Amino acid sequence: MSRLSSPTAVRHNRRPRYVPIDSRTVRDTTISFRALGLLAYLLDQREGWQVRSDQLSKGEGREGRGAVRTALRELAEHGYYRLERRRLRTGKCVMGTAVSEYPLEQWIRDHEIFSTASDPAVPVVEQEDGTFLVEYPDGTFGSDGIVPDAFGDDDEPPAEPEDKSEVAEEPPAVAPEETKAPRTRRTRRTPEQKAADDAEKEAERTRKAEVKRALDAAAEAVASWWWGDAEKHLGKYVGRNNGYLAMRGMVKKALEVGYSQRQCADALRHARKHLPSAQQWQTALGIVTNHIAPTRPNGRVPYSDSATWGQPGEVVPGDTSSPAIDDSDDATFGVVTRTQGA
Repeated sequence: MSRLSSPTAVRHNRRPRYVPIDSRTVRDTTISFRALGLLAYLLDQREGWQVRSDQLSKGEGREGRGAVRTALRELAEHGYYRLERRRLRTGKCVMGTAVSEYPLEQWIRDHEIFSTASDPAVPVVEQEDGTFLVEYPDGTFGSDGIVPDAFGDDDEPPAEPEDKSEVAEEPPAVAPEETKAPRTRRTRRTPEQKAADDAEKEAERTRKAEVKRALDAAAEAVASWWWGDAEKHLGKYVGRNNGYLAMRGMVKKALEVGYSQRQCADALRHARKHLPSAQQWQTALGIVTNHIAPTRPNGRVPYSDSATWGQPGEVVPGDTSSPAIDDSDDATFGVVTRTQGA
């Protein structure tokens, strides 16, 4: 197995000597053409090259740094790319990135676990054989999803003999493990099968789009209500410019994993912040769902809406007994994450 030439180098899950992109990746409609083009560029880089958004955005024909970061986040969400905090066998910790020519379900699950943390980089630990294991928040370790020997350049083709006649008389022996299986011809689909497959894919795309629209609308309702309510109780927000988008992104992630709009609203009230930190947000969600008991200097007390925030009867998203919510805020949805080189 090829070891990294540099501890901060890009780890490629691909074959050497050319840019291999699986046909299913090229036809993946869940990622944009911008993200697909950036993925192809990253896969073409040699080992030792470092992914930095400021460098990727420079040069003729390149897009801005913000566009590059958006594409990197998109690739991370769909299992093609991720930022890693690597603990080497020497005990040293370094930052690096990993890229895959096809989406890895393991990377998608890891992204969901670590993207909401204060440090979204996935912590990995180097093993004796040069592979890495993911270290999870509960102290357990798991596979990083990369197939051993899927990257590196140890399998260069043998040099071609100068004397062709010698090859014909005595071909070189090939070890059994190096023998390639014959390629199987793909069965051509009938027009009816193709039409049925296309209809199924279109129905799935429509379903996903409807789910996303509903989720975005629910997150916008909570975020718009909270922004107005927080300004009324806490004053005008003076934090970072994208604070509203960051807060709405946190709400959307909570809705995605099953929290209700009302629980998100109660958690924002309990946190008492225009934009809670990741830890404050998780703690507030735990308290309003009775998974965590709130504490005060004189001991533990039960959670109460009225005792924690305002008087009962106020408008709260997700409460069917409340009047309609004014969600006229025209801010567009966005998720704030950090990428290497930020």
